[in-house]
Amino acid sequence: MSFSRPASRRRFLQHSTATVATAFVASGLLARLRAAESSGASYLASTDTTTDPLFMSATKLAGLIRTKKLSATEVVKLHLARIAAVNPKINAVVALCAERALAEAAEADALLAQGKSKGALHGVPMTIKDSFDTAGVVSTGGTLGRKNFVPGKDATIVARCREAGAILLGKTNTPEFTLGGGGKGTVNLVYGLTRNPYHLNYQPSGSSGGAGAIVASGGSSFDLGSDYGGSIRGPAFANGIAGLKPTLGMVPRTGHIVGYGGPFESFQETGPLARRVEDLTLLMPIISGPDWSDATMAPVPFGDPAAVDLKKLRIAYYSTNGQVAPTAELQATVKQCVGYFSALGVASITADAPPKMKELGEIRNKFNGADSREHIRRLLKLHGTTQSSPGLRLDGDVLPSPDFTRLCEEMDAIKSEQLAWFEKYDLIICPASNSAPITHDAERPRNWTGASYTSQYNTTGWPAGVVRCATAEKDNLPLGIQVVGQPWRDDVVLAALAFIESKTGGYVKPTAV
Repeated sequence: MSFSRPASRRRFLQHSTATVATAFVASGLLARLRAAESSGASYLASTDTTTDPLFMSATKLAGLIRTKKLSATEVVKLHLARIAAVNPKINAVVALCAERALAEAAEADALLAQGKSKGALHGVPMTIKDSFDTAGVVSTGGTLGRKNFVPGKDATIVARCREAGAILLGKTNTPEFTLGGGGKGTVNLVYGLTRNPYHLNYQPSGSSGGAGAIVASGGSSFDLGSDYGGSIRGPAFANGIAGLKPTLGMVPRTGHIVGYGGPFESFQETGPLARRVEDLTLLMPIISGPDWSDATMAPVPFGDPAAVDLKKLRIAYYSTNGQVAPTAELQATVKQCVGYFSALGVASITADAPPKMKELGEIRNKFNGADSREHIRRLLKLHGTTQSSPGLRLDGDVLPSPDFTRLCEEMDAIKSEQLAWFEKYDLIICPASNSAPITHDAERPRNWTGASYTSQYNTTGWPAGVVRCATAEKDNLPLGIQVVGQPWRDDVVLAALAFIESKTGGYVKPTAV
């Protein structure tokens, strides 16, 4: 089956139910999306005031290319030059396709000269996490067995961005299978270690660390990442950008090295990273929707964040999960962001948290190793890897079938209890981490997944995003805040992130590169 969408967004809507289509039309986003597909115009008006093409939002850049104030060719050349300048310091981009990118940029300019456009991303340069297949470009997934692997097809969401006119510059670093960082952030035996552009001695987090680092550095307008326990939100936090882990079933995983299928697949989601929240809103309708391959996908449309009435929100917040307390400055960011909504006059703000978070984390930890990580060994064998990364966990106790079934039932029971709790709220504001970005030699606890501030929402499948909201006292490192929404209310998450960004300023250019 092709990794690209069957036909277009229109075909997706034809396959959807009448109720879903009606809701999409009512949101106003469908009309704007269709206009974008037919005219090539972005359906979003940018609020970004940045004037440097390397650091402005993808939304603004797309508009400048569309109106011929910038050519795709000069934009691609600028970004390739930026990668050449910063990458020796941070090792974020691990494979380039510069010649092809320049050819596609020339084609994009020729189409515009004829009054034609591919779509809302026409001429916009992007990079892609190396865990996604990219046609004609080496795609290793950070594992030695795929060191020279060149796919024949794009992963679904890569294909969708290219169909909308985006131009691939290259691939960004990831730990082996996105899981082998071993507490070191983003590192593997194929390409080595990626560094944080705000301070080279610090981690860019993982597993989308290369993506976060190059987007923050101005080498790419946006990147596509994956999130199994915080792998989009962690790099967004550590690199001072914005990232969204969508609702499970919103964005396909087809063509990702750890995709769909099996007992652990529900933890994995794919989504965008960019410097500005408006770009997440631009990208989500392009990459979301069934691809008729990923069986978890549901025909639920992406709602319009602009239609969200923030004053009607019922907000829950917590500054600690009761397991690992965040630093005082991170707890202060929660209070700071809650204060913005309080001043706005939202419907309600309550100090509260989902029940049994600790128990859910503990169950997931046991569940992760219940097959003695045979699912990881299968990946190694599938891709012909005989030497795995030191950080790739291959341990675990094989559980008898009754115990495995019991874990599944206990996990589902807590998820149901948490979902019932969430009915009385629209939004959760909470930390994205317990600390500011950490150094390369810092070690996290071996069972960190159960105590983290992000993996909780991979287990539930709820949408969660991160945006920069402050600067750490030490080394001027970025600090972010996490916002979580009810299932399928990714639009509410993005609306809230955009509001926080408008109050704090969001992204700040790094100084170490």
